[in-house]
Amino acid sequence: MASKILIGLLFTTFVIAASGNFNQDFEITWGDGRAKILNDGQLLTLSLDKASGSGFRSRNEYLFGKIDMQLKLVPGNSAGTVTAYYLSSADWDTHDEIDFEFLGNLSGDPYILHTNVFTQGKGNREQQFYLWFDPTKDFHTYSVLWNPQSIIFSVDGTPIRQFNNLESKGVAFPKKQAMRIFSSLWNADDWATRGGLVKTDWSQAPFTASYKSFNAQACVWTSSGSSCSSNQDSWMKESLDSTGQARIQWVQKNYMIYNYCTDTKRFPQGFPPECSIA
Repeated sequence: MASKILIGLLFTTFVIAASGNFNQDFEITWGDGRAKILNDGQLLTLSLDKASGSGFRSRNEYLFGKIDMQLKLVPGNSAGTVTAYYLSSADWDTHDEIDFEFLGNLSGDPYILHTNVFTQGKGNREQQFYLWFDPTKDFHTYSVLWNPQSIIFSVDGTPIRQFNNLESKGVAFPKKQAMRIFSSLWNADDWATRGGLVKTDWSQAPFTASYKSFNAQACVWTSSGSSCSSNQDSWMKESLDSTGQARIQWVQKNYMIYNYCTDTKRFPQGFPPECSIA
């Protein structure tokens, strides 16, 4: 896969999806009717019951992009459920992945937003946050900016996490494998809520998460290859300015609840190298 992409860097297929349509941009992959595309392709819903969850994926693969999706999460008692929204490459053993996962909770308790970055099959870079709003009451925009310099996770335009390209310091960075967008709603009550102490209340089923307003400014991988040429949009070189850096610091100071870079029990021999590089 990687060698094909390197060859493909000689070619360009640049696509901007200004206003996505779920019928055109995505395909339902599992759930036996529990995933639905509605409103002429403007709305997609996933549902979960005791028998099964559901999921979908993008028809396109992307090699760098600025991806936006609006989600409204499972309301009420969502304990035990996980709504996953992520990018991932195909070869599992050496896959790259950029994760948003929303861990459900008891009514009145906040969702946990779990983030992670995998490179060449290696993850273990978790950061977790509470959100500063109720993500079940309305749609909110969850975004990934992925370019050769960095990966930036944002919520409603507010950056919450940045993972920089530090290959020069020996830190792997996902830049050679094309990725699809995936999302799924599934039962994970063995670990999702308070380490598995709180189980899914199936009397509340079916659980439903909703999606709309997909937008991708991205390089689309095709059989002939893909890259962004000299006329690509500004996102390809976008980085955080001082205001963006201040916003990340605000979020991490007030809403971060877990950071692998401070977990001394997990890394008794020392933190991963990116934790100590500015």
